[in-house]
Amino acid sequence: MRLVAFDFDGTLSDSEMTVLLGEQRGVADRMAEVTERAMNDEIGYAESLRERAGLLDGLALTDADDAFAQVRLRAGAADLLERLHDAGHHVAILTGGFERGVEAALERAGASDYVDTIVANRLPATDGRLTGTVDGPLIEGTKDEALESLAADVGVPLERTVAVGDGANDLPMLEVAGLSVGFLPKPAVRPACDVVVASMDGLADVFVDRGQL
Repeated sequence: MRLVAFDFDGTLSDSEMTVLLGEQRGVADRMAEVTERAMNDEIGYAESLRERAGLLDGLALTDADDAFAQVRLRAGAADLLERLHDAGHHVAILTGGFERGVEAALERAGASDYVDTIVANRLPATDGRLTGTVDGPLIEGTKDEALESLAADVGVPLERTVAVGDGANDLPMLEVAGLSVGFLPKPAVRPACDVVVASMDGLADVFVDRGQL
């Protein structure tokens, strides 16, 4: 068994949750600008996440749910998750994005049963509206810590872990994983990747070539 840890936005999904939420609040352009700066490692991820959450202050939960309903897995992602699960690997999603969006996308694709662990953040709400704050394990906490903790919990040595990501906040887990796969990685991320792929089929081939599927 291996532990396979995926980033979500930009990797398993080509949606960007914060931008979809920003569209509901009328701040999508500002949201996309902050996201791009963070993914290129121009500003700290925690700072960027709090800035983006602040732009959502007052958004109705019903509107947030409308945004989460637009989150989609990439073509071939659900099939790959199923194949990894059926091969006996522990499949995880480690994302600075939001639980509700991840869970909605997995359920819509019929892939909920193929993901063993989701580590994600949350957007608190009061009186049916977002508070403009964010909480969760992947704000100040980093993905290397999350990967190391999960590997210990499931009894998999780090050298038998696989990390798949695209942005600067994925760098910590890419740097400690046994195999680091960049999925259409940003320029700042590419040097940390053992392998670079551009599709779910290409990613499946990586596992097949290594005898893991």
